[in-house]
Amino acid sequence: MKKLIYVALAGVALSQMHGCSSMPIGGEAGGTGTLDRRTAGAVIGDQEIAFRARNRLSEAFPKAGSISVTSYNRQLLLTGQVPDEATRSRATEVVKGIPELRNVFNELSVSGTTSLASGANDASITSQVKTRLLRDDRVPGTKIKVVTEAGVVYLMGLMKRAEASAATEIARTTSGVTRVVVLFEYID
Repeated sequence: MKKLIYVALAGVALSQMHGCSSMPIGGEAGGTGTLDRRTAGAVIGDQEIAFRARNRLSEAFPKAGSISVTSYNRQLLLTGQVPDEATRSRATEVVKGIPELRNVFNELSVSGTTSLASGANDASITSQVKTRLLRDDRVPGTKIKVVTEAGVVYLMGLMKRAEASAATEIARTTSGVTRVVVLFEYID
């Protein structure tokens, strides 16, 4: 079973590289030419963590609402909606035992499932934030993971403090953003 998971993850990783002109290689903190500050192994590890988290959550809560998972540098962000506080609290416990997982940020809200329009609005906000990050020379926009849920923007990545401050300000001043949650890890 474990071998099957690794084969599936390798396939996902390879499919994500198709058509890329620059591949994220190495863990260089300030290098040029890399799209990510994580090592290639860390990127694949994050994909495995997310895969396992989705599986565990769907098994534990087949009708729990809408739970999204994002893994970055062995830290897991849970966003979305669940029907009650018990489900919200238990979600963290369900994913905690995943190998290599260092931390869980449970940002699930107790509410009904969001509308299609709300999801489209969140996608638009994420796109606007990413575009603004990529255009600003003060931040390494390709090295920042942006997740939006109900107008709340979550920022993840390995950042220098000055980069993190600039990225946070960019996200806060983007139209439609109601709040910014900074989950950066600092490398300086």
